[in-house]
Amino acid sequence: MSSKDDSSSQTAAHNDARGELTAQVEDLLGTLSNKFATVSSEIFAKMDEMSRRLDNLEAQLIANKDKGSGSK
Repeated sequence: MSSKDDSSSQTAAHNDARGELTAQVEDLLGTLSNKFATVSSEIFAKMDEMSRRLDNLEAQLIANKDKGSGSK
């Protein structure tokens, strides 16, 4: 009977280790997902800012071009 007890305790330990590993992997995936979402948000915010700056630059160039052609 000792062999059955050893086998069941090994199975329980194996299941505990598997459960702990699963929890750690899920925690890691959650952390990575949060970091990815944060970085993505920051990248999109920077891209939006660059787009606004380019739009402003384009508007200034057009305004300067119109001023230059109007004074000639």
